Amino acid sequence: MNQVNQVIGDELKAFEQKFTESVKSQAPLLDRIMKYIIKRKGKQMRPMFVFLSAKLFGQVNESTYRAAALVELLHTATLVHDDVVDESMERRGFFSINAIWKNKIAVLVGDYLLSKGLLLATENNDFEHLHILSEAVKQMSEGELLQIEKARKLDIDEQVYYNIIKSKTASLLASACAVGAFSTSNNKDIADKMRSFGEKVGIAFQIKDDLFDYGNDKVGKPTGNDIREKKMTLPLIYTLQQADSSLKRKLIYTVKNKAENKDSIQFVIDSVKRAGGIEYATQAMIKHRDEALSILNSFPDSNEKQALKELVEFTTNRNY
Repeated sequence: MNQVNQVIGDELKAFEQKFTESVKSQAPLLDRIMKYIIKRKGKQMRPMFVFLSAKLFGQVNESTYRAAALVELLHTATLVHDDVVDESMERRGFFSINAIWKNKIAVLVGDYLLSKGLLLATENNDFEHLHILSEAVKQMSEGELLQIEKARKLDIDEQVYYNIIKSKTASLLASACAVGAFSTSNNKDIADKMRSFGEKVGIAFQIKDDLFDYGNDKVGKPTGNDIREKKMTLPLIYTLQQADSSLKRKLIYTVKNKAENKDSIQFVIDSVKRAGGIEYATQAMIKHRDEALSILNSFPDSNEKQALKELVEFTTNRNY
């Protein structure tokens, strides 16, 4: 992502230092855990979207840095809590917080990160930042609960699927774009437009993650992991819609009752591939990516716009 690094490389370096400062604690245990979290941070795509969305409409300022920190604090908090909910022992090739320090501490660490985000916003009167991000956290919680509820019966159709991923994944990316744009434009209409852009990118991003479950690439999670966790992804939903009643019953029974069995998982993967589920999901991903690019193309040409295009393309072309 050469263009991205050229446009916001300096801002990302400065942000690293500012974010490290923002999570420091006087409690030795908390400070130790914060250092562990910072060491294992991922691609930082959300801060990238914050800074590029900001630079599309003006010069990055302290409000922008706080917006990026708020996004990253809330995102990290939700990941810590998600690992507790999912009983995950690993994230990005490292032990999860709950794997090392157990659930009680992990929940409190997530709460600490949330509180740091709230304080960062309120102490600097960034109330619009807080409003934008609070809406995302609400949607993420609703999406997670909807997914848990539907996983019991596996009765997720495409509409429900999109409702879940809009809430769980796309809402935070949408908010990152909105809050970045607002930090330099101070214009709610522009922020809303960038929110729509970010939502479509977030949907494309999640469908790409769905597709990884049916491939052989090393992507940070085992192939078939979503099936094992009884998550209804778009390729599988399409396959169930196309299957005759006999195959549909067999697939649902397999996911519900045999998802730990390697051969059973392979049966589901093979069925999805035969039904054209991979191609269908790929087309849906491209559709949402192109809709995002269409919104972006309504703005004047600039290096920042080109860098955002590069970042959008990365979300659908990435191998991890």
